Amino acid sequence: MINCITIHDLKSRLDAGDHPYLLDVRQQEEHEEFSLEPSVLIPLNELPERVGELDDYRNKELIVYCRSGNRSQQACMFLELSGFTNVVNLTGGMLAWAQL
Repeated sequence: MINCITIHDLKSRLDAGDHPYLLDVRQQEEHEEFSLEPSVLIPLNELPERVGELDDYRNKELIVYCRSGNRSQQACMFLELSGFTNVVNLTGGMLAWAQL
């Protein structure tokens, strides 16, 4: 089962000065329009060939987000199958975040 974090819990952590590793799996134009900073952009369709870029986070918390939470959930499942031990999906994605 994929771990999840709500937008409220993530915002509280960010406001408290916590700086989790944030992975945006949307497309470049979506990221440029509105994103959480600092975050790293690796679009979902590029993740299989770029997963090695995340090797330093195999055993660290990795919070993944997208537009609505669907692509990020797929990314989390892929990352878990690839040996990542602490992936977290942002529930509701940027659509929910925009409502804060």
